[in-house]
Amino acid sequence: MSELTLTATGTADASAGEVLGIYRRHLSKGRARLASLTGAAMEVASEGSRVWDADAKEYLDCGGYGVFLLGHRHPRVVEAVIEQIHRHPMATRLLLEPAAARAAAALAAVTPPGLERVHFVNSGAEATETAIKLARAHGKHRLISATGGYHGKTTGALAVTAKPFYQDPFRPLLPAEHVPYGDAEALERTLADGEPACVILEPMQGEGGAVLPPPGYLTQVQRLCAEHGAMFVLDEIQTGLGRLGTWWGADTEGLRPDVLLVGKNLSGGVIPVAAAVATAQAYAPFDKDPFLHTSTFAASPVAMAAAAAAVTAIRDENLVERAHALGEDLLERIQSALAPLHGNAVVDIRGRGLLLGIEMRDEGTAGELVLHLLEEGLLVNHSLNAHRVVRLTPPAVLTPSDLDWITRAFTSAATALARTTASTKGTR
Repeated sequence: MSELTLTATGTADASAGEVLGIYRRHLSKGRARLASLTGAAMEVASEGSRVWDADAKEYLDCGGYGVFLLGHRHPRVVEAVIEQIHRHPMATRLLLEPAAARAAAALAAVTPPGLERVHFVNSGAEATETAIKLARAHGKHRLISATGGYHGKTTGALAVTAKPFYQDPFRPLLPAEHVPYGDAEALERTLADGEPACVILEPMQGEGGAVLPPPGYLTQVQRLCAEHGAMFVLDEIQTGLGRLGTWWGADTEGLRPDVLLVGKNLSGGVIPVAAAVATAQAYAPFDKDPFLHTSTFAASPVAMAAAAAAVTAIRDENLVERAHALGEDLLERIQSALAPLHGNAVVDIRGRGLLLGIEMRDEGTAGELVLHLLEEGLLVNHSLNAHRVVRLTPPAVLTPSDLDWITRAFTSAATALARTTASTKGTR
């Protein structure tokens, strides 16, 4: 018998205490402990830029770890998914699947030229695993990634997620080498000192704390990979499909990696889906044997309906251009609101498009900022590889009133943090 009673509409008819108890018994004691610190609010509904909790409190969602570029329950994506569910949600895997064909064609139409082979998976980490296996199929067994990079937490992806905190409990992992992000000379030395490699980098580090590389860095990386026979994998799981105000982070330098990793926004915020998109040469091992790397649930028709609808909506509604304009506006608003704290509680405010980071002086102050914003009904995230950095990944469907809400929330948070800072100084 279920421990939760569901109403006719499918919402949970349970108190926060009951849900916390179930989390402690069945899901995660740590997650329950964290929820207790933030009031144990339960999110039960969403639409557009908004989320509602069980007490009908309304939140503006600028978090979601980069998933909701189209907002929540985008009508075109929801309609496509519902239609597919009514018709044919899961496939036998024995016959051809037109939903997968449509999604692959839609995605290949917006990727950099030459990236035309699509392998769909269920998560970003699986996309990373796909790239690693493609590289190994080509005899490139060395893995090189950047310090601060984040590529997932499955075993292979974890090897290139250069964070000992996540890696140490699970060693030994696949061997991997890590170079400083943005340092092309360090990468050149590493490539020259060994067998052909697979280089996996992000065009902008998201979980690393919204870190942009120096101009021209990625072009140098692509050149170095070509010179040393390395496979160049560009991880755009968080940055791609308009998040940075361009279709891809690769676009600013005209890059064409061997493999492009796609996720998060590909879901349309409705059904989990990700992909590795490769050149014909890089994809050759999978072209030769279609059963070399497969998954029962990958490229399910319902996920493919979501992916095709998401790409189409981003294109038709000009959300890439909108992300660029909104990002410039938001960055200016946040910088202005937090100006009284700059140089003290706030170290730096940076970003591109709708991937913005606020670097605080320490992890504790970053946590305080997240909580103050939560009190104002604004949802944001901390950065998994840089806990001092509070990160915003808002949707590209923000309205003028949403922007004003964000401004008010940061202004209020700045006032509260200023009081805390003054109080702390007074006790020294």
